Amino acid sequence: MKVTSTGIIDGIIADEYGAKGTQFNENEMPLYSLPLKIEDAPQGTKSFAIVMEDKDAVPVCGFSWIHWLVANLTRDELLAGESQTATDFIQGVNSWISIQGDNQSIEASSYYGGMAPPNAPHLYETHVYALDTLLDLKPGFYMNELYRAMDGHILDCFTLKGEYSN
Repeated sequence: MKVTSTGIIDGIIADEYGAKGTQFNENEMPLYSLPLKIEDAPQGTKSFAIVMEDKDAVPVCGFSWIHWLVANLTRDELLAGESQTATDFIQGVNSWISIQGDNQSIEASSYYGGMAPPNAPHLYETHVYALDTLLDLKPGFYMNELYRAMDGHILDCFTLKGEYSN
């Protein structure tokens, strides 16, 4: 399986997908989600799940910052900005719900929450999982719930990486 994004060129995430972009919610969280294309999914794939995280956030806030959680994606392409408009998959909460994210509401946090590295360029990992089932999750799920639901159902995984700096 292979995952690509036209929003990542030569390992660099384009400005519009994070804090240097132009689309934000009322809490100034970047909203414009990365486009993704999934190719060569294994036979038997029924859905995809996505976890976008920033492990470089650990020294800054004490944990890996979650930027996007997606489950029950049944197509192989996401367009730019679709996190805010698509209704054919469900999304979990990102780390903007945390104290460090100013305790943003579950509703506002259950979308793509773009990059805003405070201290240096950060490396962002987008893990895409091919699954043999749809998951029994509700909108606003947490990352641990996603991993528990995926257990025993992962056919393949691909990690797409990109750097972003403020």
